[in-house]
Amino acid sequence: MLGVHDLPTYLAGLALIILLPGPNSLYVLSVGARRGVRDGYAAAAGVFTGDTVLMTLSALGAASLLQTTPLLFAAVKYAGAGYLCWLAVGMLRQARAMWRTRHEQAQDGQAAAADGAGERPYRRALMLSLFNPKAILFMISFFVQFVQPDYAYPALSFLLLGALLQLGSFLYLSTLIFSGTRLAAAFRRRKRLSAGASSAAGALFLGFAVKLSLSGV
Repeated sequence: MLGVHDLPTYLAGLALIILLPGPNSLYVLSVGARRGVRDGYAAAAGVFTGDTVLMTLSALGAASLLQTTPLLFAAVKYAGAGYLCWLAVGMLRQARAMWRTRHEQAQDGQAAAADGAGERPYRRALMLSLFNPKAILFMISFFVQFVQPDYAYPALSFLLLGALLQLGSFLYLSTLIFSGTRLAAAFRRRKRLSAGASSAAGALFLGFAVKLSLSGV
């Protein structure tokens, strides 16, 4: 089909990849829980846009450029790690405010609103996706295994594989968004639970940053 072989194997691998927890899905879940369905989909749209850009760059050879230019890879890698740290600090600050005001409903609501007022979910999710050179390397190395080398139009093969990836991501992120909005009610009732979740999310983002900064090409 359009130069793609072993499609069932690709779909099985795709499902496992999508279900693995990562900074993109964690951020979408966080936005859905804190700000509702609309902003959750804004964050998801940022992820879709970023993934589309990365897939396009992969097809155009950006993966090979990153592999053969260590300095460029390092620059993008550390920029991505820094951005993850910045997000983590914001989440930990929000958690601290929740802990300090957990017995004061009005003040807690005002603190949460002030913290999220300047947040732009689409832009944050887009930057989170783009500052990940590993994603470019992964996409090109994973996709190429399922493209027939003698097919006359390999761009169509990449288009099909990318479309399936986006469809799977859309279904998964939609599940996270609606799950997040249900969790939001519990978080609003239990301030300790909300503060603990924000702390855990911040710690995970710091972990992602460390993992990215220590990874090699």
